[in-house]
Amino acid sequence: MTNTENTPRRSALVVGGTGISGSALTRELVAQGWQTTSLSRRQAVSQPGVETVRADLADTQAVQEALSGLDPTHVFFTAWSRRPTEAENITVNAAMVRNVLDTTGPSGNLQHVALVTGLKHYLGPFEAYGTEATRDTPFHEDEPRLETPNFYYAQEDELWQAAAEYGFAWSVHRSHTMIGHALGNAMNLGQTLAAQAALCRAEGAPFIFPGNEAQWNGVTDMTDSSLLARQMIWAATTPNLPSQAYNTANGDVFRWRWMWPRIAQLLGVEPEGYADRPRPLEDQMAGKDDLWRELVESEDLAEPELARVASWWHTDGDLNRPVECFTDMTRSRSAGFTDYADTLASFATLFETLRRERVIPA
Repeated sequence: MTNTENTPRRSALVVGGTGISGSALTRELVAQGWQTTSLSRRQAVSQPGVETVRADLADTQAVQEALSGLDPTHVFFTAWSRRPTEAENITVNAAMVRNVLDTTGPSGNLQHVALVTGLKHYLGPFEAYGTEATRDTPFHEDEPRLETPNFYYAQEDELWQAAAEYGFAWSVHRSHTMIGHALGNAMNLGQTLAAQAALCRAEGAPFIFPGNEAQWNGVTDMTDSSLLARQMIWAATTPNLPSQAYNTANGDVFRWRWMWPRIAQLLGVEPEGYADRPRPLEDQMAGKDDLWRELVESEDLAEPELARVASWWHTDGDLNRPVECFTDMTRSRSAGFTDYADTLASFATLFETLRRERVIPA
């Protein structure tokens, strides 16, 4: 019989707990019995087993006040703030990491910090997305940084400096495009495609692939938000793991020319693939806000603001990269993390969740 009374309870602070990765992470932590606190700028939906606190992460005093009295053993940092330029991204997002770690680190009880970044580590920032030299696919964690300034690098630098000062272990999780559910999230491809399909169905229009030929024909992969959550917890709790970065992807690869008609079938629309030129969603979906509100009214949906459901700009960026994009998972698998997700099944699960929660029509 295991004696659990003398086992110290792990306490987690999830920074960005309302986002795609953060909300999946809080669910997983609660399921595993962690004492869990979610920190975010906006109001979080109440979740059993999760304490919620709010603060603007760029405001040092606000972060200190919000976290007063909390003494987490583990911090999971999943938040970021999009700004007009990469220089501003660097300033703001580095400060967010610094503010949280300078508040939680001095107690000496912080054991591990896990930071979510992404494949822009290998591709470059949004304003230079894949336009300069990129690393060869599949991407490997030990490749040197690009010369281009990148807020992911600034976040890593803050993490490493705080780890040296406060004595905690760390991990960085470089996810690809995530599949998961979070209203109001700035980067949500699966939810965006579901909204596109709902509008296409309402108009009797085809479900048009918005990307370029390189993405239509090239190899890619994706990251299920629940798989990312499990990898972060694994890295934070497995004894004797070195502090290092891990790529995080489902484990399968695909081409959009194969995936697109299958997503269309799941969403009940007629697919139309790449033909001659990209057809971005920002153009396809321009002026559709009123149609969406009509759908919300007629179908009794939950969110009347289309911009809180779909992020056209992000999906356009993802599906118009000039290079193929997929990752090598050898490092974490060799260390013992062998979890896997089927990407098509991840999409199917997301779409069912969106229907059940009345985000898209049944």
